[in-house]
Amino acid sequence: MIKVTTLNGKELVINAELIETVEQTPDTIITLTTNKKLIVLEDADDIIDKVIEYKQKIFSSPENSTPLNPTLF
Repeated sequence: MIKVTTLNGKELVINAELIETVEQTPDTIITLTTNKKLIVLEDADDIIDKVIEYKQKIFSSPENSTPLNPTLF
């Protein structure tokens, strides 16, 4: 999930796995695999960076992550 900002300033959290395309016209248009289109304030490069960061968190190895409750281990 990544956070984006709509043109009216509303913050949305979207599923990064559903992003099909990101277009940089004057505005940034995110098209989801559901064919829904979102116009956001972030530029295309920012969206790409957010998706990469999300993927790195998801696919990082467990030994590199901190347990949710370290006192249980």
